[in-house]
Amino acid sequence: MPDATAPANGGEMLRVVLADDHAVVREGLKALVNAQPDMRVIGEAADGEAAWRVATELSPDVLIMDLSMPVLGGADATIRVKRDCPRVKILALTVHEERVYLTQLLRAGASGYVLKRAAPAELVRAVRTVAAGGTYIDPSIAATLVEGYLDAEVAAEQPAHDTLSDRERQVLIGIARGFSNKELAAALALSVKTVETYKARFAEKLGLRSRVEIVRYAARQGWLTERE
Repeated sequence: MPDATAPANGGEMLRVVLADDHAVVREGLKALVNAQPDMRVIGEAADGEAAWRVATELSPDVLIMDLSMPVLGGADATIRVKRDCPRVKILALTVHEERVYLTQLLRAGASGYVLKRAAPAELVRAVRTVAAGGTYIDPSIAATLVEGYLDAEVAAEQPAHDTLSDRERQVLIGIARGFSNKELAAALALSVKTVETYKARFAEKLGLRSRVEIVRYAARQGWLTERE
């Protein structure tokens, strides 16, 4: 049953469904999600088909989906959910770090990809990011997005990053690491509008049209492994 408790900040409660075939994993995730003031677990599923069924019945804001599940795999379940309930944002949570799994889930319609070894704070940030309409890629595997994309044609078409200002570079890296405009504004002591301006500038200079392209570009430059 949905939890009617209102978030501490008075905003809307994020409604989350958990899909994982291990009960102990679901219990841990449930405790983490329910500990947040702005989100609650409203349903659970132990296989991919059940995840699709629960998602279509409850229409959550975010479905946290394991990749390897019985009956119906996470990728196939993602395709079904996005087909029948497109407003549901899907966040893949998995042990798999290989690029083939990452691209498979993104193509299926997932909005985010987080490793099970990620820190709890990373998962919480990922849930909020995808719920807000963004794309979240675990920073530790973001570099895998660029494998296979470094051909001569792409390199020739990609403008040099030395045209970016320091602030544009900082904002680009922050977005690639999954931070929202609001979080970046607080970290850089800027207004949200100013962050959006820097984002628009670097996007125009580099021809980047989506968060996935931003992640690929940042990873190609080696920026996602740097310590600011």
